[in-house]
Amino acid sequence: MSEGAEEGELRALACDARETVVRAVATARGGHLGGPLSAVDALVVLYFRVLRIRPEEPTWPERDRFVLSKGHSSVALYAVMALRGYFPLEEVMTFDAIDSRLQGHPDMTMLPGLDMSTGSLGLGFSAAVGIALGASLRGSSFTTFVMVGDGECNEGTVWEGAHVARRYRLDNLVAVVDENGLQQFGWRDPATGRRARPYEAAELADRWRAFGWRVLEVDGHDLRALTAVLRESRARTGAPTVVVAHTVKGKGVSFMEDDFSWHSRVPTADELACALEEIDVARRALERAR
Repeated sequence: MSEGAEEGELRALACDARETVVRAVATARGGHLGGPLSAVDALVVLYFRVLRIRPEEPTWPERDRFVLSKGHSSVALYAVMALRGYFPLEEVMTFDAIDSRLQGHPDMTMLPGLDMSTGSLGLGFSAAVGIALGASLRGSSFTTFVMVGDGECNEGTVWEGAHVARRYRLDNLVAVVDENGLQQFGWRDPATGRRARPYEAAELADRWRAFGWRVLEVDGHDLRALTAVLRESRARTGAPTVVVAHTVKGKGVSFMEDDFSWHSRVPTADELACALEEIDVARRALERAR
């Protein structure tokens, strides 16, 4: 498959995932949208191009592990897992129902294919460090990937885990930071009055470097670049790797983009129709380009 065709396939999958995310949150009348939409592209690349997995055998011992530490974005993970074949896509519409396997935060006791239950910010990252450490001690060859949010990086436990991972030279650990620049609660920029970014300019990447991590940066919506960087992140270099993915909160729905109010807001019927139309326009444009 050519690079262009591969990128087109990934973009189509990302459109399908975004549609599924928006429909599922609207159906559930609850959940998050901004963070899941910013994370979709990285999740699509991970599950379709990077992770060594067997959806038909979710407990395969040699599989790569993936932990969604920003567990409130679970609906994006469910959408991508369903598209990858872990369970039927229509099951995502049961999201957050009391008897559903697809809870508002990932529950590994309910859904095969999840490597960790997450929700409390920062704790999924610590668990991923533990998984990677265990693999290193056992001599296992799999890589552990963990996705965290930039707002989540305000949690002290993230930096405690980063310190430990470097001390143990866990080069089998890759963190992916969804740096969408907005969090549910935070500071205001005194100059603009807008919600301030959790970290300014290169501050976040510099902090990971200060903890001894190999830092890779990428446009988190450039699927070709994401594929190359996430594949490169698997290289064993003697230190853990972090991929800082620069993203846009609410990506793919114009009126949700870069607006912190869509962190956990349910769309009205009219907003849902507008969002689905925008996603469909993007999908039709891809089809014409083929």
